[in-house]
Amino acid sequence: MTSGFGRVRPVEEKKLDENGADGIPARGPVATLRRIAFLMERQREETRRIEAFRNAARTILPLPEEEVRRRAEEGTLTELTGIGPSTAAVITDACRGIVPERLVKLEATSGPLAAGGEDLRALLRGDLHSHSDWSDGGSPLEEMAMTAMELGHDYLVLTDHSPRLRVANGLSAERLARQLGVVDAVNEHLGGSFTLLKGIEVDILDDGSLDQTPEMLGRLDVRVASVHSKLRMDSAPMTRRMIGAVRDPHTNVLGHCTGRLVTGGRGTRPQSEFDARAVFTACAEEGVAVEINSRPERRDPPTRLLELARDLGCLFSIDSDAHAPGQLDMLDHGAARATEAGIDPDRIVNTWERDRLLAWASSRL
Repeated sequence: MTSGFGRVRPVEEKKLDENGADGIPARGPVATLRRIAFLMERQREETRRIEAFRNAARTILPLPEEEVRRRAEEGTLTELTGIGPSTAAVITDACRGIVPERLVKLEATSGPLAAGGEDLRALLRGDLHSHSDWSDGGSPLEEMAMTAMELGHDYLVLTDHSPRLRVANGLSAERLARQLGVVDAVNEHLGGSFTLLKGIEVDILDDGSLDQTPEMLGRLDVRVASVHSKLRMDSAPMTRRMIGAVRDPHTNVLGHCTGRLVTGGRGTRPQSEFDARAVFTACAEEGVAVEINSRPERRDPPTRLLELARDLGCLFSIDSDAHAPGQLDMLDHGAARATEAGIDPDRIVNTWERDRLLAWASSRL
């Protein structure tokens, strides 16, 4: 496994006793590469550039420490597949106990991503919406779990896409079953210190049904239901569609409810039209959480709808919708919006400890 679960890593990721530039701790080469990639993802830098650092970390991870240090001194790191001049320079600095200048600059961006939600952010125990390279995420599920642990989460729900979303490599029932076995193996290795929960971001089909078999949905811990197609459907059928999904006993979270995009590389997209009062009333009646999607390009639901869901008594889930490890830290944005809206933290399901969360998620089955 590329992130090191289930095996000894010959190249230590230890922190050295001395500090590097500006008090930044010096790290081993793998940890340095991972930290750079994490901070780049957090700032939503170009995926191709980020992958250079993650690929370099994967390349040296299985190598003996002595070989990495020897190649760093001889200048032969670039002979290894997946390592270029920039990543070789970072590895060389790390082997010498030097904090690379690239990391120094990135650490200057490592403060909170949004102001005003710090107290609520500290109460969040986990994240109910994340993706791995089993669908359209960029990293193995083990790497997502490792990063969530480093961020202090007690749990992370893995919610790769369902089969209809082919553009995102959605999981068939057979692939999802195989993924559940991998999740079991990761959790067995972790020994209870952290839990990677079994989940899905399941498409809401045109008629309001869910895009996965009831048997498979029943094997999961948490289910996020989202609309990804025909976003410009007329208001009346879209309302029926969304209420149908909310009434399904498998649904726990209504994901990015309007589907809008307000900024970012994919351009902008208007919000879907539906009767928000009717949809949120159904959510409140069924105990389905309305997702506060923390991705800056979504800011979903819009403030007016967020306040309506608050007033109607809905539960909420502040989720990162992370497609890369560094994006797990985007919960800062959702926490700031929930704080601004005055939402009681106990109505936010991922402030709950794991057993309470799981009891809620299974209560309608």
